[in-house]
Amino acid sequence: MDMNEVSGLDIELKLLLAKVEAILFTMGEAVEIRRIAEAVGHDEDTVRNCIRALSDRYKDESFGIQIIELDGSFQMCTKPEMYESIIKLTNVPKKHVLTDVLLETLSIVAYKQPITKADIESIRGVNSDHSINKLLEYGLIEEVGRKNAPGRPCLFGTSEEFLRHFGISSIDELPVITPEKMEEFKSEAEDEMQLKLDI
Repeated sequence: MDMNEVSGLDIELKLLLAKVEAILFTMGEAVEIRRIAEAVGHDEDTVRNCIRALSDRYKDESFGIQIIELDGSFQMCTKPEMYESIIKLTNVPKKHVLTDVLLETLSIVAYKQPITKADIESIRGVNSDHSINKLLEYGLIEEVGRKNAPGRPCLFGTSEEFLRHFGISSIDELPVITPEKMEEFKSEAEDEMQLKLDI
């Protein structure tokens, strides 16, 4: 459905588009398509077409908002390029800086989830309390359950904020790491560890 065609459509469809738009605007968080469909009394395919039409409309540079998909849910939010203007008004701090250590820990969680702190530390070879706490604070990872093992340790996984931050709709969109690339990473890590030992 093209938004340019909407003017020629019947009032019922225009009203449906308005309802979907109002829901996404009002909720302010990701909403499952099933819940939107129930709220407007239409099937999920029709609602998905409405969301696609609205999303296409917001791609125009004259709009400062967009609709993003997060693991089968949809959220209305501002476009990233509008962030600088918004923080001048709200005094919201700039986005968190992800250091190499945080990115390394986050990558492990993203590719190995659900994963325990002990497993993360086993892969990294160092204590990861600080990294995990920071990623939890930033909302990029979250507790997703408990492992059925002695002590019932927490299991961590990526959050909706992770998808939002990296501009993907699902973890299925993460780049695939080939065995060759894995060997390259392993070699780099071993070289780095050797350098630390030599110092």
